Amino acid sequence: MSSYVLGRMGGAVAVLLATYTLAFVLLQALPGDAVLIKFLGSDMGLTPEALAEIRSSYGADAPVWLQYVTSLGRTLTGDLGTSIQTGAPVWAALSANLPATIRLAVLGFLAASLLAVGIAALATLAPFAWLRGATASIPSLFVAIPVFWLGITLIQVFSFQLGLVSVISPGPLEGLILPVLTLAVPISAPLAGILIRSIDRVMAEPFVAVARAKGASPRWVLLRHVARNAILPTLTIAGVLFGELLGGAVVTEAVFNLSGLGGLTQQAVGNQDFAVLQGIVLVSALAFVLISLAVDLAAPLLDPRLVRRGAVAAR
Repeated sequence: MSSYVLGRMGGAVAVLLATYTLAFVLLQALPGDAVLIKFLGSDMGLTPEALAEIRSSYGADAPVWLQYVTSLGRTLTGDLGTSIQTGAPVWAALSANLPATIRLAVLGFLAASLLAVGIAALATLAPFAWLRGATASIPSLFVAIPVFWLGITLIQVFSFQLGLVSVISPGPLEGLILPVLTLAVPISAPLAGILIRSIDRVMAEPFVAVARAKGASPRWVLLRHVARNAILPTLTIAGVLFGELLGGAVVTEAVFNLSGLGGLTQQAVGNQDFAVLQGIVLVSALAFVLISLAVDLAAPLLDPRLVRRGAVAAR
């Protein structure tokens, strides 16, 4: 078990390092200069010598490899640098905006999970074959819907046409209804699809036929015998999807004009504030890696065969 945990933790560290390096390289390849964007067009009347001194203070005139080593070393100590536009630590900007994004992502994931379970249950227990088939095709429809298009459509229908949900100065809870639905619908699609396939696979196992032969109802068989065996593949993809929800939440926040990492990302992109963008990428990757690691460590608890297979493969 210890080798299993160490292997997963080592993989998580490697993913974080690769993500940080790739993000740094891509950001450095972008045209423009954040220092010049802020100071060159200002009314400060700075001379070229003053601009060069400011660039030097931010380390922008150093070789790229030196900037990378310095930035990585600073990050390993918990210092993500300073925003060029605001002059505030990047951690302060992330701390102020991250809770709203996490709240939206968690609510969206919970709604997606409930929707996926409902779709899978209806696709399995519906009394008519045509209804089961139609329900099983819903995930294919949901996964093809772009997040930004869905958000705009929900605003048009539920706010402007039906007047059920206000998007102009809404309350704290009312303002989350449409954004949560916007996140939940596309995320529920892969969850429901994998859950339906897992249920179909487990339903074909011999122990299910034995339970049915003993007179158990389809609902009882699904809840008591099939659900636990079918949940493991769904749990694995759920961890990956929850990590991706942070990226989806950024787009949703932009559509609904919500505070969070979405607005912070827009500002950082417009100002080419690379330190803030690097911090957003790192935090998103860290959330993704931690959730995936938690799922990997929880999987053997649900299926101890995974540990035994890992031990056999290591021999």
